[in-house]
Amino acid sequence: MKLLFVHQNFPGQFLHLAPEMQRRGHDVRAITEAGNKNRIDLPALRYAFKPAKVDPAATRLGRNFTTNSDRAVVVARLARQLRADGYVPDVIYGHSGWGETLFLKEVWPEARLLVFAEFYYRGTEADAGFDPEFQKANFDRVMMSQARASHLAQALVHADQGVSPTYWQASTHPPLLRKHIEVIFDGVDCDRLTPNPDARFALPNGREIKRGDEVLTFINRNLEPYRGYHTFMRALPDVLAARPDAQVVIVGGDEVSYGPPPKDGGKWKDIFLDEVKDRLDLSRVHFTGRVPYDQLVDLIHVSRVHAYLTYPFVLSWSMIETLAAGTLVVASDTKPVAEVIKDGVNGRLVGFFDIKGWSAALTDALARPEVYLAMRETARAMAREKYDLRSVCMPRQIDLLTRLERG
Repeated sequence: MKLLFVHQNFPGQFLHLAPEMQRRGHDVRAITEAGNKNRIDLPALRYAFKPAKVDPAATRLGRNFTTNSDRAVVVARLARQLRADGYVPDVIYGHSGWGETLFLKEVWPEARLLVFAEFYYRGTEADAGFDPEFQKANFDRVMMSQARASHLAQALVHADQGVSPTYWQASTHPPLLRKHIEVIFDGVDCDRLTPNPDARFALPNGREIKRGDEVLTFINRNLEPYRGYHTFMRALPDVLAARPDAQVVIVGGDEVSYGPPPKDGGKWKDIFLDEVKDRLDLSRVHFTGRVPYDQLVDLIHVSRVHAYLTYPFVLSWSMIETLAAGTLVVASDTKPVAEVIKDGVNGRLVGFFDIKGWSAALTDALARPEVYLAMRETARAMAREKYDLRSVCMPRQIDLLTRLERG
């Protein structure tokens, strides 16, 4: 088939699927933003998009749609050039989050359009107003959050099918849209994540840690409130006081992926480190920034306990990867997490804001690893059964593309 992927940061969620379809002999191409620095090993066309400054007074709650529909126009014009050159895809698979797919059916009405429906902003029961320290839970917030979903709704209305990675993320969509969404997780490579007793990880200070050491990890793309960085840091002093041999490795950048930046400037990383640093042995707290994936896998294998927190929002690959590696995960008791982790069965769940609960759970997990062996083994078996890339997720993704192509 002729398959066109659309993602401003390609490959994104199509990291494994796109090259697999190319390997199988399909004509696979991508459309992505000009500034995308990711390695792309298939034909890719790039569009340049510089969003115009939006006047909040003029656009009001429509400012998010204004920016995303402007991007959609740029992508549609590029698509028209492709059409003029004779290219007509059988299936278009694009992420709906940035508006790129909005007008592609107008260019290629005969193509099947599949959208990756990762999350639908809503006024209640999700991220909006969840953390009162940073967001007021009021009706203005409800309306602002719902308005952010306008382009997501339009993307699904014009698509032939949607895909969400988890049932909870699919459930954030209104019932009228939810019935058009199939749940298929992106997939993690459970074979690559097989526990490695010989794993080593070099800390920024030159020290090497290994499997069996008392290591606590926290991993996210960026260190920010949406991923519970503030809760983790506030729990850390009591953990380190109780476990004098523990080493803490914190992976992530100091930018903002989700939510607003700090009101008074600075970086979330520094703000919450400064809050507790006088009560920490900083020689045992290691900030690595972002690390290459091979090193990340080594760190996951070295880790004795992994802390994962998130608002009710999109679920991180890193949590599933850590479960697949057989490392104990202590995670926030929020809806996207509770879909995967059952407390006391394949991991531990702690209330997102329960600082003392976090300190106690992490301390106990570090102190008594033998108690949690069965949970770790159950977690790895569950990950392979439900989220394995090769045996579960990839075949389902390819089957969906094939069904779409055949109508």
